[in-house]
Amino acid sequence: MIEEIEAARQTIRLEMYIYSAKTPGDLVRDALVRAAQRGVQVRVMLDALGSFGLSGAFWKPLTDADGKFRWFNPLKIGRIPYRNHRKLLVCDDRIAFIGGFNIAPEYDGDGVKSGWRDLGIRIQGPLAAELGESFDNSYARADFKHRPLSRFRKANSRATISAESWRLLVSGPGRGHNYLKKNLATDLGNAHAVQIVCAYFLPTWRLRREMETVTQRGGKVQLILAGKSDVRLSQLASHKLYRRLMKRGIEIYEYAPQVLHAKLFLIDEQVYVGSCNLDARSLNINYELMVRLTDSATVGAAGEIFREILSHSKRIDPSTWQKSRSFLTKLREEWAYFLLGRVDPWWARGRAKQLQ
Repeated sequence: MIEEIEAARQTIRLEMYIYSAKTPGDLVRDALVRAAQRGVQVRVMLDALGSFGLSGAFWKPLTDADGKFRWFNPLKIGRIPYRNHRKLLVCDDRIAFIGGFNIAPEYDGDGVKSGWRDLGIRIQGPLAAELGESFDNSYARADFKHRPLSRFRKANSRATISAESWRLLVSGPGRGHNYLKKNLATDLGNAHAVQIVCAYFLPTWRLRREMETVTQRGGKVQLILAGKSDVRLSQLASHKLYRRLMKRGIEIYEYAPQVLHAKLFLIDEQVYVGSCNLDARSLNINYELMVRLTDSATVGAAGEIFREILSHSKRIDPSTWQKSRSFLTKLREEWAYFLLGRVDPWWARGRAKQLQ
């Protein structure tokens, strides 16, 4: 990413959920400052809650060099639920990076011996330009002064953009029609081989049902979920689903070495990469960004990555899983599921109605 920032000559757009000072944040900021000083149009947007610990003064060297910085959805009572969870860098409308990674010290490492395990993809060509336009749409709404539902209806025509080998999928709160969920459900509905790496796993009932039907028609579903998580509540909520999923023939593995933060979905010959987890918040509340890719080289590379992550993961044994759960553990899992799967989406929908 820093190499492409240094090579940029016209525009740089950076959008992050979490951005922290210190390595690598200082290195990225300094590269952006150098770009602005040589006349590149630089714009940076961070989510106000995700990057809450970062002072706005951190970006003064950039703004002094005529770069632009904005907070997405500045914190205010009633607007807190709606967060920009996207991670995106676009340079000159030519090269783009998306994925699950933020810019923070936790990502300093290989994800096996040290640092969180995450995944991103470098994109070149027309899709990079579309991602640049997606940034522009998000940047224009950063102050969050628009009414949530009407704002998204205006953007609905850009909710899915596609070419022969790729499809850009954006999602957010208030949509009457979520193209990301629709694409996932459609692909799962026709799938015979599903391989998913997901940091936070609490999918909708329909997506769970589509996964279960894959095994019912003789297909195979493998899930790699977090053995170590930075959000214990999310991990507990996922655990509530394990027994039912394994009973339906779905294989569940947990990544062992480090905190898992990656999002990679392989559904037959389709690959999804981006910021979206398969949980209630990502699928229904957050602003998210995914690409669906079908070219053979990317599909092959994604399969290799999945197998490598699988080699560091431990399979959950269906016969011993339920026996290992104490009554108190099960109670905690029920409460976690209730809070994240029911209360959080219900509260966010209620705030959306009040803000119309």
